[in-house]
Amino acid sequence: MPNSNGNDPGLTEAEIDQEETDTIMIDLRSDTVTEPSAAMRQAMAAAPVGDDVIDVDPTVEKLQCAIAERLGKPAAMFMPSGTMTNQVAVRLHCRPGDEFICESGCHIYNYEQGGFAQLSGLVAKTVTGSGSVMKTDQLEDLIHPDNEHAVHTRLVCLENTHNRGGGVILPYQGVADICQWAHQNGLKTHLDGARLFNAVVASGIEADQWAQHFDTVSICFSKGLGAPVGSALVGEQEMIYDMRRHRKLFGGGMRQSGILAAGALYAMENQVDRLAEDHETARIIAAAVSGIDGFHLEPEQVDTNIVIFRIDREICSAQEMCDALHQAGVWVLPFSREHVRAVTHLHITPEQAESAGQLIQQVAQEFLGQP
Repeated sequence: MPNSNGNDPGLTEAEIDQEETDTIMIDLRSDTVTEPSAAMRQAMAAAPVGDDVIDVDPTVEKLQCAIAERLGKPAAMFMPSGTMTNQVAVRLHCRPGDEFICESGCHIYNYEQGGFAQLSGLVAKTVTGSGSVMKTDQLEDLIHPDNEHAVHTRLVCLENTHNRGGGVILPYQGVADICQWAHQNGLKTHLDGARLFNAVVASGIEADQWAQHFDTVSICFSKGLGAPVGSALVGEQEMIYDMRRHRKLFGGGMRQSGILAAGALYAMENQVDRLAEDHETARIIAAAVSGIDGFHLEPEQVDTNIVIFRIDREICSAQEMCDALHQAGVWVLPFSREHVRAVTHLHITPEQAESAGQLIQQVAQEFLGQP
């Protein structure tokens, strides 16, 4: 089985280097594997900076203003990661002992070490949506009564696009309905919009239209947008003081962080519209997978840049498929015992997507015992 770097643990370092030289990998592990372009690196090197903890870094301030304006909110705060922006958001809206509602497959619940409990003393109420999409009628009876026996329900969190949902775009009207229901019932709303711009490009619905329904929105710059580091939490101006305090508490105060913010700003200005190319390359891979017996796209329709497929158990496990694909030159990740995830990004060309699809078919045929 490959180690964390995807290599056979029995190989020496020299053999690993040679293996990687001999095989040009098509890396579909995540859209976080992107590297900054020469133009982005130049923008980062030239960025004016200051101490953003003591007072203001001018490039960070420029980025914060730009993303706040793009999302139609008064203010934003730059942070190192999407996990931090999400954890600051839930802490901002809740107090220790409070509860928030979220979809059972969401990133906040599954991939942030239960930070809401460890860091802020919160409880999560999970709801399993159909195709990872919650509906208002699933939520209507979930708010606890105000009495000494129950936690206080304070917040509803959504994720758009939904990672474990295969990059699905939440239905716009459904989002509006849930947020309206939440606000009518005195709850706050937060959007984990790590890949919100994928939803924007694919749906044609602008970022500020999505964001208008939420009290806070998290945006990640280091996924499909291609910046090396960073996320932003966007909300009301009066939230900034507490955002800044929580960011400091969680270790997210960065000094001359304008160097990082410049990469994010370049991505915002130059690499949003090109996300449509990633959606197209994902569809190329999905089309190849859809024709394999015993391989099932979940969901069948690929909305954005994430392809998840389930393999019938009698064929092979997801890990076995990923190991075999790695040997063939395609790097993907197991998402469960039966599921494999492939994510396209700015380094994946249509030709590479075609090659990846063909290699997936070839490896699948070997497991199926077909010539």
